[in-house]
Amino acid sequence: MAALPASIDETLTLLGRGGYVADRALATVLFLALRLKRPLFLEGEAGVGKTEIAKVLSAALGRKLIRLQCYEGLDVASAVYEWNYAGQMMAIRLAEAAGGVDRGSLETDLFSERYLVRRPLLDALEPHEGGAPILLIDELDRTDEAFEAFLLEILSDFQVTVPEFGTVKAAEPPIVIVTSNRTREIHDALKRRCLYHWVDYPDAARELAILRSRVPGASERLSREIVGFVGRIRSQELFKAPGVAETLDWAQALIELDTVALDPAIVADTLGVLLKYQDDIQRMQGSEIRKALEDLRAELASAQ
Repeated sequence: MAALPASIDETLTLLGRGGYVADRALATVLFLALRLKRPLFLEGEAGVGKTEIAKVLSAALGRKLIRLQCYEGLDVASAVYEWNYAGQMMAIRLAEAAGGVDRGSLETDLFSERYLVRRPLLDALEPHEGGAPILLIDELDRTDEAFEAFLLEILSDFQVTVPEFGTVKAAEPPIVIVTSNRTREIHDALKRRCLYHWVDYPDAARELAILRSRVPGASERLSREIVGFVGRIRSQELFKAPGVAETLDWAQALIELDTVALDPAIVADTLGVLLKYQDDIQRMQGSEIRKALEDLRAELASAQ
């Protein structure tokens, strides 16, 4: 288990060792979240690297990563705990068969730790070898407000109450990362319990650094062309602009196709790696691709 970073610069270095190229603003709020033991709420478009921060922290600090992937209809049984009903029924049948059942002691045993099934949120409050885990509550905006309200107890006091069992409180609070793609607004009551950061698309220099780190097989020329072309696509009025994840996927795909430099044909054939909606793909076909490439070549030539 590695020690927590002692400064913003150490936080930048820690993320960098994990291949995450962060700006100083993100490193600052992450450092403060770690020092103040406060949850970090990350908001931004899909694919900009919010989830990756938790993964990199887990690997760099040597802490267990516990991920709660949110979705519509997520409930306490899936997120926090449930009882092993099959095991409880078996215990009841065995006790009845043995005769002389003490109902009080049987009930106590049925709702003991033996039959408690821990889901991600409860698991994150338990002691773990290597220190408090990283708890990733991913895409919270996909859940409903009722579940969001349930999280308040956990994010405020790092505890959860199981009616039949009692209150479980973390001896050491987990490192909590909450992400949202902002498909709906998250209530202020939850945001107040967190430090907040908007994760934006990176500028060209940082995205080029990310590409060099994550896809070292891409040539310098191809990397610059990829970053420049993606930047131009993001300036268009698209239903869903490509994130950093799509940039990296596209770079890998182009390498697999032995691409040395971008041309209209290869871009048109691989737009489905970069864009995920047919309307967006149609918008960028033909003259739009050629114009973007011409502007890009002119910019790269003038920069030399």
